[in-house]
Amino acid sequence: MTVYPECVELTDVCLRDGLQNLETPIPTEEKIVLAEKLIEAGFNSMELCSFVSPKWIPQMADAANVVETVKKLDKAHKVRFIALIPNLKGMERAVASGVDAVTYVISVSERHNINNVNRSCAESFAQIKELKKIQPQEMTLCLALATSFGCPYGENISPECVLNAVRTGLEFGADEIMLADTIGAANPAMIERVLEAVLKFLPPDRLKLHLHDTRGLAMANYLVAAQMGIYRFEASAGGLGGCPYAPGATGNAASEDLNCMFTEMGIKTGVNQEKLLKAVAYIDSILPGCTTSSNWKRISGAPMRISCGA
Repeated sequence: MTVYPECVELTDVCLRDGLQNLETPIPTEEKIVLAEKLIEAGFNSMELCSFVSPKWIPQMADAANVVETVKKLDKAHKVRFIALIPNLKGMERAVASGVDAVTYVISVSERHNINNVNRSCAESFAQIKELKKIQPQEMTLCLALATSFGCPYGENISPECVLNAVRTGLEFGADEIMLADTIGAANPAMIERVLEAVLKFLPPDRLKLHLHDTRGLAMANYLVAAQMGIYRFEASAGGLGGCPYAPGATGNAASEDLNCMFTEMGIKTGVNQEKLLKAVAYIDSILPGCTTSSNWKRISGAPMRISCGA
């Protein structure tokens, strides 16, 4: 009999990863309303923004304001707020904002890393030591390994490559690791092979998973990971998001799909599905046609997934 975790930790990344690619700027006020709805849904971990140059990601120009305002909404201080950082300057801004954790991205793929942050992988790893010098004791530094399951430029990404990147990141000082399927290339067998390699070196409590649903395999991939003892996952309300420097990356897995799967399996998430669907409905109201939520309908008060085609 398959043994699953009794509970899982879901981090919603819609406010950062979900919005970063949108060409039309989203008003700060609308971001705040969305954050409030996600907090009300019960997420205890949320990625709010990235501290990156507005020249490259204009949608994140109000990052500091978003963090400052959203932190005030969490009156019970139950939510772990996260910001993505690309470099030392981003870390300095994140520290000043008072976020609880930062995600620092390095690609397993050399070419993707150069396109994504304009540095070699070796240069990116070396900068972790600089980040650690200004990292507050109470802040967590998560190393996100992009392209852990496939490269948009054709580089071969083997489980050994991923394991080497994990080892290097921990040696330089990362507190935890996230494996990211940047272009949605993973399948259940690939997830199993990579996790088998990594889990021999790193325990599940220091490992997170961020998967895209490019080919409709994200839920199957998350399920395999849960069967292997992984219990910390990232997803995006409405399925919004994707990497701007990864050709073919169509979007993140939807938080509402992931929450539905786990809760209907009897696995605790702490997230209220109806309230989450209200947050997604709000996204639909400000970004018509941008979410993957059009198939959701409520039948007898319970959310269900129904077919929208032949």
